[in-house]
Amino acid sequence: MKNILYSKRLAPYIFILPFLVTLAVFWVVPLARSFVMSTQEVLYGQATFIGAANYERLWGDPIFWQAMFNSLRYMVLTIVLLVPIPLVLAAIVNSKIGSPRVKAFFKASMFVPALTSVVVAGIVFRLIFAESDSAMMNQVAAFFGFGPVRWLRADVSGLVALLALALWRWTGVNMMYFLAGMQSIPTEYYEAAAMDGAGKVRQFFHITVPNLRPTVVYVVTISIYGGLAMFLESFMLYAGNASPNNQGLTVVGYLYRKGIEENDLGFASAVGVVLLVIIMAINLTYLFFSGTFKKEAA
Repeated sequence: MKNILYSKRLAPYIFILPFLVTLAVFWVVPLARSFVMSTQEVLYGQATFIGAANYERLWGDPIFWQAMFNSLRYMVLTIVLLVPIPLVLAAIVNSKIGSPRVKAFFKASMFVPALTSVVVAGIVFRLIFAESDSAMMNQVAAFFGFGPVRWLRADVSGLVALLALALWRWTGVNMMYFLAGMQSIPTEYYEAAAMDGAGKVRQFFHITVPNLRPTVVYVVTISIYGGLAMFLESFMLYAGNASPNNQGLTVVGYLYRKGIEENDLGFASAVGVVLLVIIMAINLTYLFFSGTFKKEAA
């Protein structure tokens, strides 16, 4: 035993053993079990092999495709909003403009929403986008001369509420990612550019943005997963998993409906497997075209 513990060859594997055990117990085994269950009909503890019947049923279910459309739309719009806006805010904070104390307070206040419970945030935003005249967004609408708006009853306005919640929660987190990346860029680049007559805007697009490519790749990658795996925000905003005309139904919400509410675990497993394949396909495609794998190979 002493020789094993002091072995230079085995020492690295001993150190990573807790991670490997955790990965196997909480990810690999459940994932393999989900693949198996997706080919079964699970009823009250009895599993019957049915092959690809769950996938065929999934392919012909229009509600699944609506949920997939909702998730993909949400994912794309969150990337469009949660990459450029935090990037610009990080550039402002990283600049020499303004008081350091004010910037420190701004960074702290922007990060607070990420520490707030999604349940609490969802309830608060449900009240903000309520149908009553006294709701905050309807008061804003009344100020501009229209309303009241039934925000959570229509598709577009409901999507606006979800995006507002996403912006409130994740703008500060992404801003911190970009700020950390900007602070790792050598100041000599900016000094040389300033000596050549480049202004702040030109420096931003020709120095800051290119050097932030790894950070942008990371933020977009986690945003793809976060957008397609979104569930609790919609669940809390609509006070349940039954939004009007399924406008707030996501793929994970559809999985929850089939697996938990309807106790159709085999079909829900098929939904989870398809979602995993789609997320992996989108992320791997993005990483390939962003040059991530090429860089690692070099």
